[in-house]
Amino acid sequence: MTPIVRSTVGVAATIRGSHCLRHSLLAVLLAAFAPTALSAQAAPYPTSPPPAAPIEPAEFPPFREATLSNGVRVVVVEQRDHPVVSMSLAFPAGEAYTPVGKEGLSNLLASLLTKGAGTRSAEEIAELIEGAGGSMSASAGPDFFTVNVSMLAPQAGRGFALLGDVVVRPTLPPREIELQRQQLLSGLRLAQGQPAALASRAFFTTLYGAHPYARQATPASVQGITREELVAYKDARLRPGGALLVVAGDIGLAEVQRLAEQAFQGWTGSASEAGTRPPPPARQAGRITLVHRPGSVQSTIIVGNTTFGPRDDGFYPAVVANRILGEGAEGRLFAILREQRGWTYGAYSSLARRRDVGFLVAQADVRTAVTDSAVTEMVAQMRRIGTEPVSAAELAAAKNALVGSFPLTIETASQVAGAVTTARLFGLPDDYLRTYRTKLAAVTAAEVRAAGARVARPDEAVIVVVGDAEKLYDALRAIRPVTIISAQGDTLAPSDLMGATATLRPDPARLVARRDSFAVMVQGNPFGAMVRETVRDGDGWILREVSTIPAAGLDQRTEVRLGPGLALRSLEQRGTAGGQEMRIDVAVAEGRATGSARTPTPQGMRDTTVNVMLPAGAIDDNAVATLLATIPLPASGSFSLPVLASGQGTMKTVAYTVAGRESITVPAGTFDVVRVDAQGEQPVTYWVTASAPYRLVKLALNGGAVEVVLVK
Repeated sequence: MTPIVRSTVGVAATIRGSHCLRHSLLAVLLAAFAPTALSAQAAPYPTSPPPAAPIEPAEFPPFREATLSNGVRVVVVEQRDHPVVSMSLAFPAGEAYTPVGKEGLSNLLASLLTKGAGTRSAEEIAELIEGAGGSMSASAGPDFFTVNVSMLAPQAGRGFALLGDVVVRPTLPPREIELQRQQLLSGLRLAQGQPAALASRAFFTTLYGAHPYARQATPASVQGITREELVAYKDARLRPGGALLVVAGDIGLAEVQRLAEQAFQGWTGSASEAGTRPPPPARQAGRITLVHRPGSVQSTIIVGNTTFGPRDDGFYPAVVANRILGEGAEGRLFAILREQRGWTYGAYSSLARRRDVGFLVAQADVRTAVTDSAVTEMVAQMRRIGTEPVSAAELAAAKNALVGSFPLTIETASQVAGAVTTARLFGLPDDYLRTYRTKLAAVTAAEVRAAGARVARPDEAVIVVVGDAEKLYDALRAIRPVTIISAQGDTLAPSDLMGATATLRPDPARLVARRDSFAVMVQGNPFGAMVRETVRDGDGWILREVSTIPAAGLDQRTEVRLGPGLALRSLEQRGTAGGQEMRIDVAVAEGRATGSARTPTPQGMRDTTVNVMLPAGAIDDNAVATLLATIPLPASGSFSLPVLASGQGTMKTVAYTVAGRESITVPAGTFDVVRVDAQGEQPVTYWVTASAPYRLVKLALNGGAVEVVLVK
């Protein structure tokens, strides 16, 4: 290609440099193309696009099926033009099957299957997968437990052998159980500070009631899972009878049967049938569930309802209705809430299938001041999709987008295996994937309207709002009756909002001179050390902290000086981070903090001038961990503190939630503590002693991925 490009450039340069040559070339071109040009003038271009060709059924390789000697159903989609083989082994064993009080068990088991199986350790399994050019994962959804393996076709035998080991012969090493438990706990703790996670939990609890879909993992349920329970659940639910193995790629049925029989040798039995599940609660009139998140400057809104089972004939019109309502930036929710009103960065809807009853949901994050208006508009749009006819343009755009994007979801062998697995698990017809596009293309405007009325049902919809209930309650109750709950799910009265806990402040009488040593842990492994010291200083106090994390190049020394009543006097911080010097110097006089800071950011070191008025009771963010332990905390509730982010030169109101009392064990011993969750850009959880001497025992960042634990 390069010589051609160069010669073209050379010809162009020659043409530009030769007047005579330009004219001679022009004459040749006119002579050659004049008849065509005249013909084009006689036949003008069309003013409208040609009609679309009829939608044909998707081209899909035929399924070949068999049943193994132990009862595993096998479906093979032979695709000889694919260089890989993808396997999906699925069971009726999702989170809906976990015992009450053990929520999270299925997910924990899924994370453990690849951490030791047969004679291989977790490291050996990872090396085998990487060496064979493959991938492996396990997951637990609401209804099904699935293990996926993909390998280059010549390595298919290894893939089947590994699949057999992790499903039939997992070792579930105790050390790996604790590591995976901590990772799951970290995610749950992080979610407790995220509005979307709080909204989702409240939504499913309200939507499904006593149905197992309403139950979700909590730190307490995960903490209580034993190895014996994991083994018992695996033995009871991961059985060949009722299992489905879908294989797609460069392999035939006979080879799949041979390799699978070898891999599953000695594996027998059938999972017990699930008992009758209670239906979701019937609602005649909708309520608003308001999740109190004090200090929030925006609200997360979810509006939704139950739909139907996976084989319902109304599925196709409902898919189109959901697309028009809000699946994507072309939907009505996005167009109205973002582009017309400017209330949000995005508003969307989604339609979900479940084995029993699915759901339709719309969601948006908006400013606190427009929360009630956004709720009203979202309900109005859900009503509109079931009462007004959709325009021909909207209908055509929605169907074209859905029909056109479907082939992209079944391009790879892994995608094909996943799509076939889902279709078979839900008991869909054999031709479901082949006819999916044609059935969507046949949906009419009248069917969309009927489907919208059936699934949206705005008058009885579940509405969840996560935000500062003190600011939202009065406006929302003008729309519908409101139930206020805490982030932990406890029902609150309007009088509980902030109220008595809003003025909580550190108590100087609880602060004592002491020196505590901490270990910094990252994903359960020692990573550094911290020493915190509290020293009397005349009528005030000095809080000192020394932190060292060699692997991160962090060495930091901080000194916070407090006056009478623990009022902030000054802050001095020195250290290095990643080989760069950092510092903070702040002094307080006449209610104003002034100084300068040089701190690390993802973009590099940042220099900041500090000049900010301090409200009464302001606490520097470097002193929070010490002073939080001196606050007389209630058994539950929320409060806020004015916090100076000295490194950024700004004041913030940080909201805290008392999550309750518990007992925890750290290297320094076992302590009766109060857990306090701080909300913000980076949620932090503190565990402080419930009785004197009042001190920090543990704190967790990033959902527990980083922990600081008391050593002595």
